[in-house]
Amino acid sequence: MSMQLRVVHATRFAYDGKAVASYNQARLTPVTTPEQIVVHTRLEVTPAPWTYEYRDYFGSHVIAFEVVDPHESMTVTATSTVQVNRARAAAPSTTWQQLEAVEVADRWNEYLGLPGLVAPPEDFAHRVQKAAADAALPGEAARRVCALVAGEVEYLPGATDVHTDAAHSWDQRAGVCQDMAHLAIGGLRSLGIPARYVSGYFHPSSDPVIGETVAGSSHAWLEWWDDGWHPFDVTAATEPDDRYVVVAAGRDYDDVKPISGVYSGAATSAMTVSVELTRLV
Repeated sequence: MSMQLRVVHATRFAYDGKAVASYNQARLTPVTTPEQIVVHTRLEVTPAPWTYEYRDYFGSHVIAFEVVDPHESMTVTATSTVQVNRARAAAPSTTWQQLEAVEVADRWNEYLGLPGLVAPPEDFAHRVQKAAADAALPGEAARRVCALVAGEVEYLPGATDVHTDAAHSWDQRAGVCQDMAHLAIGGLRSLGIPARYVSGYFHPSSDPVIGETVAGSSHAWLEWWDDGWHPFDVTAATEPDDRYVVVAAGRDYDDVKPISGVYSGAATSAMTVSVELTRLV
């Protein structure tokens, strides 16, 4: 079953005075892949900015924009329509020996590192090694690692923020989708399985009603290498289906931030975010 979804992601910044300059990057445009086709996309910024578009190293679509006129607020709204048609993932096939081969280990080297956001704490790494000890194939081990995270880490909004690392969320056994993805990614990489962080959206209804607009949010899941990228949503303990829209992928959250940037003038700012999803077909 295929599905066409419209996503409206609005971010609003309010400053405590006048910001005299704002320089930003937005990764809010879904990517076209064999599983999803971007039918329409638009990014609107108020006040009107200067913009520049490019693809980053990981293939994400980036819109850089500058607002240099003094302003007390800024609104960034991304509207996209995406046709999604995901086939069921293939059964595990890559062997442990194949993962160690140059064709895989060198090609996906950036997805094997363990920087701070994903580095597994010692006790978690031990649990991962134990869970994967008798797995015949890396794909089987990957599912066990995801099950370990899903079974022991409670999804608890507000328990962490965007700067929280995997070790902290494991220690408190609580976090959000970002934390659970980071934790599982670190576990997979500690086994030598290339894994990457994916950001996007998913429709919260199991059977979305055509034409009905619902509130949503940005979402995070992961993909591991198994003769191709195999997606898995650790938070929901399921493979992504046609309700999922991919925006960007990278080593961790720092590579796929929806909006990042700097500004000068005002001392502080407040940010609010809203996401609306509508099934069109």
